[in-house]
Amino acid sequence: MPEEPDQVHCKTKARPNFNLNTNNMIVKTYYKTKDYCKVKFSFTVENAETVEILGLNSDWENSIIMSKKKDGTFSADVNLPKDSKHEFKYRVNETDWLNEQQADSEAPNEFGGSNSVIVL
Repeated sequence: MPEEPDQVHCKTKARPNFNLNTNNMIVKTYYKTKDYCKVKFSFTVENAETVEILGLNSDWENSIIMSKKKDGTFSADVNLPKDSKHEFKYRVNETDWLNEQQADSEAPNEFGGSNSVIVL
């Protein structure tokens, strides 16, 4: 019998400067028998051609490319270790850096701004 996961849903709020869609969310799926959590990132921003996630697992060099759906939503599924914390940002059109407004928290970064933080 398949294991039934526990899920946590987080929705983002629109930011005034970027016209974010209010259906943005992070869904965390925990499995009792696995040592990782499946995290689904969904993100929509007007006029975006590409959206990437950077910083997960402390990797700011290699981005996770989000897939663009027909409705304009970008999504990516990422397996991350349980009991871990990750700073990250979205990079839109290879130039604009955005935080996830419904991340678990934010942390200051070396550039005088902040990064989103997800805690698993």
